[in-house]
Amino acid sequence: MVLQTVEILKNEIPLEEESVLISEDAKAGLVLVDIINGFCKVGAGSLAPREPNRQIDEMIEESAKVAKVFCDKKWPVLAFLDSHHPGKLEHPYPPHCITGTDESKLVSELSWIEEEPNVTIRRKDCYDGFLGSIQEDGSNAFVDWVKNNKIQLLLVVGICTDICVLDFVCSTISAKNRGFLGPLEDVVVYSKACATFDFPLSVARESKDLLAHPQELMHHVGLYMAKGRGAKIAREVSFHAPKKL
Repeated sequence: MVLQTVEILKNEIPLEEESVLISEDAKAGLVLVDIINGFCKVGAGSLAPREPNRQIDEMIEESAKVAKVFCDKKWPVLAFLDSHHPGKLEHPYPPHCITGTDESKLVSELSWIEEEPNVTIRRKDCYDGFLGSIQEDGSNAFVDWVKNNKIQLLLVVGICTDICVLDFVCSTISAKNRGFLGPLEDVVVYSKACATFDFPLSVARESKDLLAHPQELMHHVGLYMAKGRGAKIAREVSFHAPKKL
């Protein structure tokens, strides 16, 4: 029944994806959103998958591939890590990814990036990495990162497609449209390197707070909403050297 609903939805709100080529002179930056144990590894926390999940596993694999390319090229990478202080909840979700725990650490497939000189790690305590980058003095670490690296194309990957990824993309595009993000021109969401969680209706009915969250349906909705805000949705991403004149 859920799969039938997803197909009906896709027919009603079709999502056109494109192939995105990133050249050596593209001034590209990569943002990894919350690819951490607490959202990705079986049994790692209250919001972690309860069993192996194909969509999440593919997201990790594709994100690691893209991160490797960016690091080999010494291009700028920013990794957001969901990290909350005890007692500060994000309603309607239960406590998760508490600062200092394994839940808020990068998955093992990406832990190597912490040693890369082109990588910036930013811990955030809210869904939206843009808002989570506001510092005590009022400056914004993400905005500074974009401007300092003269980023024109921003590639976004991670989890969850319809929550933290979408919120960040929407804020980023709004800031770009207002002229707050300097040289930034394009925001690209790589669909295969994004994922969301699966929370069936049968489980949601047992909780007074949590809402049902069918994975394939909400993944599609997240991508569709991001495109509606002005992001490019990539079904594949490739890297090419600029053509010689």
